[in-house]
Amino acid sequence: MKDAFDFAYFEGKIIPLKDANVNIRTHALQYGTGCFEGIRAYQIDEKKFSVVKCKEHYERMEKSAKILGMKFPFSPEKATEITIELLKKNKPDSGVYIRPILYKSSYDLGPRFCDIPEELSIYMIPLGDYLDTQKGLKVKVSSWRRISDNSIPTRAKVTGSYVNSALAKTEALSGGYDEAIFLNEDGKVAEGSTENIFMVKNGELITTPETANILEGITRNCMLEIAKDLKIPYKTREISRTELYASNEVFFCGTGVQVAWISEIDGRKISNGKIGKVSKKIQERYFDAVMGNIDKYKSWVKKVQI
Repeated sequence: MKDAFDFAYFEGKIIPLKDANVNIRTHALQYGTGCFEGIRAYQIDEKKFSVVKCKEHYERMEKSAKILGMKFPFSPEKATEITIELLKKNKPDSGVYIRPILYKSSYDLGPRFCDIPEELSIYMIPLGDYLDTQKGLKVKVSSWRRISDNSIPTRAKVTGSYVNSALAKTEALSGGYDEAIFLNEDGKVAEGSTENIFMVKNGELITTPETANILEGITRNCMLEIAKDLKIPYKTREISRTELYASNEVFFCGTGVQVAWISEIDGRKISNGKIGKVSKKIQERYFDAVMGNIDKYKSWVKKVQI
């Protein structure tokens, strides 16, 4: 399987990926001055794909750009059109991960966002599971703290802020774990290295609040909508580290990770170490929804014939 599809959107047009290159002096490469998104397109059959929450991702990207003082060049609707055009041009034969990136493109010296032009680029890669969604994950609470929103805006998907994620993920992998969980500077649970986190306690679904220095996840919102529809009681509130150890179920969610349940945290088995009833129900419902199989969630997806 190829590691990327043949065409990308670059500097205002669709061109061969091999020609979509930036100079080593590019501002975003030096200083992490950019923001990005991750969008999934699931393969329904040989010629049909389900693109999930595409407009919503570009709406979030537009907000990220605003927070950083950048200009998003299109409406979310127009960006979605470009993405669909690129998907058709690439003619994928597997599930697709779509990566739009808005970055400061000049060669200016000095870290800043003002008075520097930006470019929007989009490329696509084949992607199945980012983390195993069937096998329980072994996870550790990272020694690295989640960055504060007053240091680097956490509700913006900022390229440079993912050094924080890379440090936590590397520590976890080096210790033989699958993934990391961040605490914030208050010592409360924030999220995974690139995922939002949920726990189930006494039948109630609980996730960390937007003020816990998390990325406000699009898939996180899907989880809450599914919980409401399945009549699973839910709330957002602060979560302590030890609550995770004593909870009934824990799972990650995100565009890349999808819905992946956790069997162990810091060497402590979660309940009986098997997927819980709530996690299983939500996971099954989510996968049905993103494949376009549930009418109630048809607004989540855009079906594309290539």
